[in-house]
Amino acid sequence: MALSQILTTHIEKAITALFGITLDKIELQGTRREFEGDITMVIFPLLKQVKSNPVALGTKIGEYLVEHSDIVEGFNVVSGFLNIVISDTYYINFFNGVKSDETFGFVTPEEGGKAAMVEFASPNTNKPLHLGHVRNVLLGYSVAEIIKASGKKVYKTQIVNDRGIHICKSMLAYKKLGSGETPESAGIKGDKLVGNYYVAFDKAYKEEISQLMADGRTEEEAKKNAPILLEAQDMLRKWEAGDEEVVKLWETMNGWVYKGFDETYENIGVDFDSYYYESNTYLLGKDVVADGLAKGVFEKDPDGSVWIDLTDEGLDRKIVLRSDGTAVYMTQDIGTAIQRVKDNSDIGGMVYTVGNEQDYHFKVLFLILKKLGFDWADSLYHLSYGMVDLPSGKMKSREGTVVDADDLMSEMAATAQNIAEELGKLDGYSDEERAKLYKIIGLGALKYYILKVDPKKRILFNPEESVDFAGNTGPFIQYTYARIQSLLRRADFDHSVTLQTEDVTLHEKEKELLKQLAQYPDVIQNAAAGHSPALIANYTYDLVKEYNSFYQTVPVLGTEVMNEKIFRIQLSKKVGETIKSAFALLGIDVPERM
Repeated sequence: MALSQILTTHIEKAITALFGITLDKIELQGTRREFEGDITMVIFPLLKQVKSNPVALGTKIGEYLVEHSDIVEGFNVVSGFLNIVISDTYYINFFNGVKSDETFGFVTPEEGGKAAMVEFASPNTNKPLHLGHVRNVLLGYSVAEIIKASGKKVYKTQIVNDRGIHICKSMLAYKKLGSGETPESAGIKGDKLVGNYYVAFDKAYKEEISQLMADGRTEEEAKKNAPILLEAQDMLRKWEAGDEEVVKLWETMNGWVYKGFDETYENIGVDFDSYYYESNTYLLGKDVVADGLAKGVFEKDPDGSVWIDLTDEGLDRKIVLRSDGTAVYMTQDIGTAIQRVKDNSDIGGMVYTVGNEQDYHFKVLFLILKKLGFDWADSLYHLSYGMVDLPSGKMKSREGTVVDADDLMSEMAATAQNIAEELGKLDGYSDEERAKLYKIIGLGALKYYILKVDPKKRILFNPEESVDFAGNTGPFIQYTYARIQSLLRRADFDHSVTLQTEDVTLHEKEKELLKQLAQYPDVIQNAAAGHSPALIANYTYDLVKEYNSFYQTVPVLGTEVMNEKIFRIQLSKKVGETIKSAFALLGIDVPERM
């Protein structure tokens, strides 16, 4: 049990014994560094039920805790804050309880408990993954791992947008210009090859628009009537009608893209438990609309279109079925959500990792599903995130100026190489060892830089800044982990014994480090509840800063007292394990040497 939970129980007993009441919530926070103490209780909420001076209230509770609790050894009160000093005995016992626990901080999912499904990636099959996808993929994967660590079964999934006019644009350009080219014959990944034809379509489309405007058409007329666009629209109609030639070309080109995507996912280190394809789901939801009409959830307009009126909830009227009976994206998303629960009956909620430009869409989707009466609709969450910019500016995929995810990862490894060589950190490594390490450092830098930021904030991604070996960066944390492993390799004595409370007198830096370690289980739970990998990332940075302060202040292998040496090596080892565990939740590897 986490320290905050244990202390909450003791405080609840104190309040009941002293004042004969209970508080709905005990508010605890870390004690500010300028005051003595480990955990601070906020007294002000108690004043609503007990009319007294906050200092007097805090003093009474503090005195009770010192007398009746075996983990509290002192306190001080500052205004309405009770700063509580936790005994060394607690911290040593805590450490002995977790030092050999390989799953420290993690909660095992309950048998038969509700699962969560996390959707992320969800690319279009007309272009390779780019920098925007990278933030999506990293966020979705990390949130899935964090929710799993918090004690839930998790399904990782994506919906592949494999149909529609944008797909037909690449197909049409390939049909006109491809001359039978394949990824093998071109020597490039399939997703990149298909993306090249998407760019080629846009180039031809713009040329036709210019020609039509030169012939006297307005820009709007030219955009709608460009022959190549009309051909793409005709191709989409043929696909929907099951035209054999069009469907075969669609299957071939999508196959190339899927293979390319798989290589990118493997390279970035993410995986999925299931895939949904828009070509299979775009008709889902129409039967739900019919049921919703019968129940009065939806309403039909005179032209035959079906709508839902959400104005009472502060939204607007939303169409769910066109007058010709065809579905819209909202209909499809309704049907897909329901289908996922049919496929996995233990799903109790879903997380959608989608950019913040879709905030309104998901408000409407979740509200419709609630109105349709699905109990799991109360546990739907839109993991909304801001865009990622580079110093050079915004990306535009149809113009071919997008930052390709594969190229970005290669560039990160190259940036790591340049900086590491300048610092002279990798002397004595073989070429193979260097290449592997550059990738670990480069990917770690990229992932950490993106994940340390609150998902809702926009990011300006600076590759060189992310690979800095100092400050709040992935490489800085990886370097500390490698330093700990080097220390452990030099510890040529038996440090497996369990030291008792009477064997250890905690140094102030040891206690601060133990306090930081003890927060890990709560951080995982808070990160899962808030769908925020940033909490894990910044906790890890704080842990590393605390360890480095400890390492620079307290002799580890240099002490002459064997119990001190054993305890400090054990503490270093556990910090290293926790860094590795936390970074795994972010999808980041750590090197044993660096």
